[in-house]
Amino acid sequence: MSELKIGEISKPRFEFRTFGQDFTAAAERMARLSMPIPEKVWHRESDEIYIMSRTNDLNNTKIRDGKMDVKSYVTTTDGLEQWDPKLKAEFPISKQQLVDEIFPAFMVELPELNEAEYSFDAFIALIDQHPDLQAVKIHKERFGYMVNNTICEVANVLVNGAKIVSINSESTELEDIQQTIKDVKLEGVENINYLQAIKRIIGMKNLPLAN
Repeated sequence: MSELKIGEISKPRFEFRTFGQDFTAAAERMARLSMPIPEKVWHRESDEIYIMSRTNDLNNTKIRDGKMDVKSYVTTTDGLEQWDPKLKAEFPISKQQLVDEIFPAFMVELPELNEAEYSFDAFIALIDQHPDLQAVKIHKERFGYMVNNTICEVANVLVNGAKIVSINSESTELEDIQQTIKDVKLEGVENINYLQAIKRIIGMKNLPLAN
């Protein structure tokens, strides 16, 4: 089994993640169980924009540092989801890439595109005008750990200003994640992804979070 390294690209990982208001006890256990990790991932903050689609739960699209990142759902095994990086794009984005890759990922009707390429602002305007799409502002304050050779994180997340907390473990190895879930005492807690959590916060889905 190859050892995971934080910040490095690996084969598609499986993920456990949940969202709620308070995971203090689990977060404390995660911190105590963690092996030493690089200082650069002890604490990170970022501002991102997630593009939410009423008709898509299979492609996770976000914009961070002026770059668009699309991850696609692969499969669920033993309750853990596997996601694969599908696309990275920089602005301005060409009309052809919007037609061939990006709007198909949203699984919505293609809007009228009259320009050869689109800046960040022009792209967001397209999203704002589309009846099935919504751009959501996300701020993340993330604290990184590594438990049982899984990449772990506790995050304070603002979804259009609404605060929630996320805790997760991800790895290429299912057994390592399952052991971590047990060790931090999150057995039986719902595993959901950012797409699902954000949809619940903004009212696209009428479901609660874990707590």
